[in-house]
Amino acid sequence: MTNLPETPLLDTVTTPADLRRLKPTQLRQLADELRQEVISAVSVTGGHLGAGLGVVELTTAIHYVFDTPRDRLVWDVGHQCYPHKILTGRRDRIRTLRTGGGLSGFTKRSESEYDPFGAAHSSTSISAALGFATANQLSGAPGKAIAVIGDGAMSAGMAYEAMNNAERAGNRLIVILNDNDMSIAPPVGGLSGYLARIVSSREFLGVREALKRLARKLPRSLHQAARKTDEYARGMAMGGTLFEELGFYYVGPIDGHNMDQLVAVLENVRDAAEGPCLIHVVTQKGKGYAPAEAAADKYHGVAKFDVVTGKQDKGAAGPPAYQNVFGETLAKLADTDPTICAITAAMPSGTGVDKFAQAHPDRSFDVGIAEQHAVTFAAGLAAQGMRPFCAIYSTFLQRAYDQVVHDVAIQNLPVRFAIDRAGLVGADGSTHAGSFDITYLATLPNMVVMAAADEAELVHMTYTAACHDSGPIAFRYPRGNGVGVALPDVPERLEIGKGRIVREGKKVAILSLGTRLAEAQKAADVLDAKGLSTTVADLRFAKPLDEEMIRKLLATHEVCVTVEEGAIGGLGAHVLTMASDEGLIDAGLKLRTLRLPDVFQEHDKPEKQYAEAGLDADGIVETVLKALRHNSAGVAVVADGARA
Repeated sequence: MTNLPETPLLDTVTTPADLRRLKPTQLRQLADELRQEVISAVSVTGGHLGAGLGVVELTTAIHYVFDTPRDRLVWDVGHQCYPHKILTGRRDRIRTLRTGGGLSGFTKRSESEYDPFGAAHSSTSISAALGFATANQLSGAPGKAIAVIGDGAMSAGMAYEAMNNAERAGNRLIVILNDNDMSIAPPVGGLSGYLARIVSSREFLGVREALKRLARKLPRSLHQAARKTDEYARGMAMGGTLFEELGFYYVGPIDGHNMDQLVAVLENVRDAAEGPCLIHVVTQKGKGYAPAEAAADKYHGVAKFDVVTGKQDKGAAGPPAYQNVFGETLAKLADTDPTICAITAAMPSGTGVDKFAQAHPDRSFDVGIAEQHAVTFAAGLAAQGMRPFCAIYSTFLQRAYDQVVHDVAIQNLPVRFAIDRAGLVGADGSTHAGSFDITYLATLPNMVVMAAADEAELVHMTYTAACHDSGPIAFRYPRGNGVGVALPDVPERLEIGKGRIVREGKKVAILSLGTRLAEAQKAADVLDAKGLSTTVADLRFAKPLDEEMIRKLLATHEVCVTVEEGAIGGLGAHVLTMASDEGLIDAGLKLRTLRLPDVFQEHDKPEKQYAEAGLDADGIVETVLKALRHNSAGVAVVADGARA
């Protein structure tokens, strides 16, 4: 879209202080303009669309009622924050979302004082907001803490752990449940909105507090009966009994797109002397943009799109996406193996489990945003003789590491971990990068760790995992499409701990793990052209290592370089340890490890991220040439094209 929307009222708002100078009657127009600005911006950059459109009115009302940034506002999950960014001084950069050097697609402390807490994973907001509220309470500082939790984040146990400890924060803590899939309450009508305004009003709370004081003077049995009657009455009308039991005063459900209701309820809660409060707000994902309303799942995260038609620019059709290769392969294997089942944590399409679920719905389990439960559930299935595949993004599997160790690895249970989004992920940045799984899995006894070099290898590894019943096994693969190799008609069971030689050479050996194999081969082409005969090996396994192959390559090549899409402590560290333990490193061998740098890399295009990390062909060539230049044997090296 080249023409920007007309936003005369929004043009007067740079910060929430400007917003708070508006009349209440102007807020509806401002929200409408804000929604159009979000649609326009995301059409240019791509990103998370549906969730942000659903909280336009809520975002406007919060910044109008509360004194942000003194009042701390935490978004959970952070991809709901695009309207928030526009209202907090970042509108002039909103069309740089998720691009190199531009705005993050999530809240980020280093980006703005209005982002007090980064949130890109889910279900952390109540704990963080409780920390803000308690710190203010202890120091006597003013300010409230508001946690907006939604888009499935309330399905994770951490949210309830925080709520169970929130009572001491008193009225400094406000939790807003953004219920955007109608999973908790029935559709909201005028009566429920009216009730919410009544029970949050100062008059109602005053009467209620007086009655509570009176009830305390009654005999214990009558006091408890009065309390239960109050809770039961509001629970019957509004469904808040669970939150009341956790110590919260429950208000709702209210219509999250009714600006008058939102402002009135938020003002009542802001001024209340009651303890921690939970406001249940019902919103519609994709609100105000017809294509997103009609297909909330397809417009949750979008590529660039045409605002008029809603058609997304997904580029020319290419090789199949890795997650679809996994899902379809697993579904075929399950056709003849009734013990295969699949578990995912709220990411069925992102992991390819949706493909499996279409064929085998009774053996497909989406447990919600509950990675810890997913892993231990899979462990229980495995202990009872099933063959569970636990499909979780690398960055999200971090949330269940104790379960991987305690419930799976120690018990040597054959849980299969399908680890999607391994390596760098581009626009989603450091919070979603799969940087650490090789390191945190390969260190565990009993664990097998594989990495697919291409989509055909992923088919073989899925089958290998299905056949592996002697303990836990993991295989990792990246975000995006494959490299275009033909998929095998019949999958091959790989020998555990055995790699393959892709091309033979004599002077340089590149030991690759995962999808950097293509760059390793490009590097070999350059090195061969310089007269440096190069071997390329696809190790396939980070654990157990193919020690026989590695030993031979170290003994017969002058320079050996390991290449992996993971942080320090992974493949390179294991190869170095093996070489050191066996006394293979001497003055004549140059062994180098290429891995992700020891920093959290900012969002950018993946190819730029890998170049920055030195994990592209140029980086591999440069590493080899530098190693040879330092060779005391005085090897002549032609360094044309090497980077400084």
